[in-house]
Amino acid sequence: MKNYKYIGLCLLALSFASCDVNNELDTIPEEVVAEVELNVNGLDFSKYVSIGASFTAGFTDNALFVAAQENSFPNILAGKFGVEFNQPLMNDNIGGLLLGGNVIQGPRLYFNGAAPAVLDATPSTEVTSPVTGSLNNFGVPGAKSFHFVAPGYGNVAGVSLGLANPYYARFASSGTSTVLGDAMAQSPTFFTLSEVGGNDVLGYALSGASGTDQTGNFDPSTYGSSDITDPVVFGNVFNSMVSTLTAGGAKGVIANVPYITTLAHFTTVPHNAIPLDAATATAVNSAYAPYNGGIQQAFAGLVQLKLITQAQADAEIAKRTITFAAGQNAVVIVDEDLTDLEALNPAFAGLKQYRQATADDLLVLSSSSFLGTLADPNNPASVNGVGVPLADKWVVTPEEQLAIKTATDAYNAVIENVASSNPNIALVDFKGVLQEASSGIAFDGYTLTTNLVMGGLISLDGVHLTARGYALMANKVLAAIDSKFGSNFKTATGGLAKAGDYPTNYSPTLR
Repeated sequence: MKNYKYIGLCLLALSFASCDVNNELDTIPEEVVAEVELNVNGLDFSKYVSIGASFTAGFTDNALFVAAQENSFPNILAGKFGVEFNQPLMNDNIGGLLLGGNVIQGPRLYFNGAAPAVLDATPSTEVTSPVTGSLNNFGVPGAKSFHFVAPGYGNVAGVSLGLANPYYARFASSGTSTVLGDAMAQSPTFFTLSEVGGNDVLGYALSGASGTDQTGNFDPSTYGSSDITDPVVFGNVFNSMVSTLTAGGAKGVIANVPYITTLAHFTTVPHNAIPLDAATATAVNSAYAPYNGGIQQAFAGLVQLKLITQAQADAEIAKRTITFAAGQNAVVIVDEDLTDLEALNPAFAGLKQYRQATADDLLVLSSSSFLGTLADPNNPASVNGVGVPLADKWVVTPEEQLAIKTATDAYNAVIENVASSNPNIALVDFKGVLQEASSGIAFDGYTLTTNLVMGGLISLDGVHLTARGYALMANKVLAAIDSKFGSNFKTATGGLAKAGDYPTNYSPTLR
């Protein structure tokens, strides 16, 4: 019993002793982060103007609206520059435009939990109601390079005729003014010139390359809206714009043109988007059997006439033979680069330029709602993409992608030469940013990709950036300014935009 007694006394003693212990921990002092003052190294941002197209305007989710404009990369830059920045703000957060009370541009998109959808609302911004007052943002959605120096591009009377831009018509200083002229009227001390050249190939791509590559045609007045701009035309315009902007000593940043076919608009819809069961596949194969047999006979005849070699015939027969199986199947498309058999011989009538898509083909985003619909509501066999091949406007083929890349490379050669030869110009490698984002680009604690909806960089239209994407773009501009002009935005306290301050989507309740 004594042993238990002593143990109990010891425990009691310990419990008393514990009452005398100081359990309060010393306060850990907060880490003090040294403030780093911004040093612009003599740059004059007092009259900053931005010139460009959709990205400069803040276009997102297939529309321009107030919240998006406030999150445009030029407005973010102006905040970091600490200067006033006036924009031709829309009337609402619905997006879209009215011309004489008629809707000519629809509302913005929003994510309905399954896919992008059009906001159920009516635009209130009227093109014929001009924006007045001094402006800093001259971003014009849809503008091609030569449009920035085209008199009358903002003439309201030309909007309904397709001769003027409705966004520029809202804030053009007159019916004969130019975008560049209006910007220069502000006497800029610093400028950004961005995405000039993007629309010169984007219209072609968005149309499924149904336009014309105008390389060699130096008269842009003859171009269609979906045509590729000749690189010489682009070069003349771009050099002239930069020379004009820097003539008074202003400094600025220019951006090169990304490979637009890497954007979600062209990479979201798979080439093999047709699911079939075995019975349906067999029925479709039977329907295409005469076409496949005709192709084989036609090329056999061409070989016999020694118009092509057997190897050439075999390659084109393999490319043009259409077969389906149970599971996912490639869509059937029209490919204008295939041999036009009908033109070679009237006996080949009916042997169209059909083939099935491959992973090298790019289907435009809008094809997702068209595939599987009926060309003829009374004919269940007229399924678009199966029984009825997709027309040129739905697909960008490898040959058409090459035309886009060739033009883009030519534009970028001009842009990079301007940057390297002008000490007042910094260059942003926007092409490199988009290429990196294809696999993932870090922005603070986030990884942004070019994937639709969930990628965080590209908005719901598959082409334009999200607010967070524009913030990243602003930071790339600030980094370029540091590198060229010796400022310290990258290291200054609050010198860069923070990813978490900018959304990747807007609520449908935002009106």
